[in-house]
Amino acid sequence: MKQLSGQDNSFLEIEKLGLPQHIASVAIYDQSTAPGGIVRFKQILAHLESRLHLSPIFRTKLHPAPFDLDRPYVVDDEQFDLEYHVRHIALPQPGDWRQLCILIARINARALDLSRPLWELYVIEGLDKIAQVPPGSFALLLKVHHCVMDGASAVEMLSAIHDFGSESRQIDPERQRVIRIPPTGIELGARAYMNALRKPRRFYNLARKMIGAQAQLRKRAEDDGERAPAAERKVLTRFNEEISPHRVLDSVTLDFAELRAIKNTLPGATINDVMLAIVSGALRKYLESEGELPRASLTCGCPIDVRDPSERGTGGNVIGFMGVLLRTDIADPARRLRAVHEAAVDAKAEARASDVRIPREVMDTVPSGILTTAMRVQGFFGINATPFNTMLTNVPGTSTDLYFAGAQSIEGFGIGPLVPGVALFHTASSVVVNKRGRMLLSFWACRRALPNPDTYRACILDSYNELRDATLGTESSEASDETTEPED
Repeated sequence: MKQLSGQDNSFLEIEKLGLPQHIASVAIYDQSTAPGGIVRFKQILAHLESRLHLSPIFRTKLHPAPFDLDRPYVVDDEQFDLEYHVRHIALPQPGDWRQLCILIARINARALDLSRPLWELYVIEGLDKIAQVPPGSFALLLKVHHCVMDGASAVEMLSAIHDFGSESRQIDPERQRVIRIPPTGIELGARAYMNALRKPRRFYNLARKMIGAQAQLRKRAEDDGERAPAAERKVLTRFNEEISPHRVLDSVTLDFAELRAIKNTLPGATINDVMLAIVSGALRKYLESEGELPRASLTCGCPIDVRDPSERGTGGNVIGFMGVLLRTDIADPARRLRAVHEAAVDAKAEARASDVRIPREVMDTVPSGILTTAMRVQGFFGINATPFNTMLTNVPGTSTDLYFAGAQSIEGFGIGPLVPGVALFHTASSVVVNKRGRMLLSFWACRRALPNPDTYRACILDSYNELRDATLGTESSEASDETTEPED
């Protein structure tokens, strides 16, 4: 029986504030590749049932400690019902991309049932008017709670339910399912007591680490004369206000070869730098069109996987964050890319110096009730403690085509959760097969903060096109070398 870590449990605490904390993936499948050219719902159920034993997430649920004295445990669900978790729906006519995004936004805005295994899968048919999608295709929306899975472990779970060809790979059947009876309240109370006894030593060890990390940061600043960390340089925008229950969603498909070519124009740059520069340009355009572009640069939070080899395949969350200045104060796309790359290098160096695992250890050490109370107090007084304006996570795809029940995946992207004070989340999902591929940049936002997602989608495309032209197509970017200073 596994207990949630402090970081895992933090997502449950955030959800108590009214912000659903599951992550999701959306994929579109061409069922013409399946045997017989069709995939029936009962085949999907059979396909999933044969693989439930490949991931413990499918058939385990949360079991709280008595009176919430300790973090919850993950236990076997004796009443597991596959058909509760897998739902079959269809888009209304005409079944276009806008309708699909609206439907997914409505479904994904709803929280998962915490009394059951923490996932849901929606099979969505009726995709009849989506460009470049073959007739008869269907979509899958998979929701999994963040407290049992991060982005890295999500890739592992998705690999478990997919094949690398239209014929299903051989899966060793489950020998016999063993359902472990959860401990009694008295036993869990005793565990909570023993965990509390360990707190003083944990506080002591954590304090030593934090003091050491601060000393390293001070030494680095003295040696290099560097400016304040990006996370401390945030300005507030419409995306950092109170978040409503309503959501919007959209996605843009970019050519991976062009992204790689843009990256190669700047020595040392990465694909992630290019994606940050595109998001930067899009935010700049959108806020400028609303008359809200601040003078100072916005900051983007980037989740980073900090697992060591021994933690691979363990599930849960082992993530840190780094803050990167987006340099939205720079108008020229090529100069902005260069500045974003430099900011990302600084952020990575700062993350290495400060030990990004320390916040995770804080969550393991400080009682969850204290953290929840702190978040509620911050919300009541309007204190925005999240040090980012927006977030971008990069989800690496596979290097081969994926198939689900024989149907080939032709498109897909991820959706990350909104957190207090951050009403806009970007996900970059890459698929590269035989050196050819695409990057899907999706965004998930509070509808109050982003009431016109079509406009923001156009801003992303314009930002991409301008960056491509500035680095690959023309030399006009060399002529403009000014940093704009719009009104606050």
